[in-house]
Amino acid sequence: VQLQASGGGLVQAGGSLRLSCEVSGHTFSVGAMAWFRQAPGKEREFVTGMGWNGGSTLYADSAKGRFTISRDNAKSTVYLQMNSLKPEDTAAYHCAARLGRNTVYSTSRLYNYWGQGTQVTVSS
Repeated sequence: VQLQASGGGLVQAGGSLRLSCEVSGHTFSVGAMAWFRQAPGKEREFVTGMGWNGGSTLYADSAKGRFTISRDNAKSTVYLQMNSLKPEDTAAYHCAARLGRNTVYSTSRLYNYWGQGTQVTVSS
């Protein structure tokens, strides 16, 4: 399984960005997808996740009401729509895939594959 993240950039506070994560390879084995982020000097933190073929979604408190995860199975792509961005959202955003069941976990070590990060910078 290969993951290719894109869509990061520089945006002013209050603005929006949509990140994409294209999944290729043995996508039939993917159970759940998630987005994590890591700011300089901080630990990687869970943002949101969803089952690859349905099931529930999960959001970190910091993402609730502002971020939305979605997928396009035809394109094997997962999206992260981010609205009302804040300077504290500045980080490298990584998509991750977990094999097997479509249960979403917020623990990064439970994910098997990772895409490269895409940088999101929110200016005040």
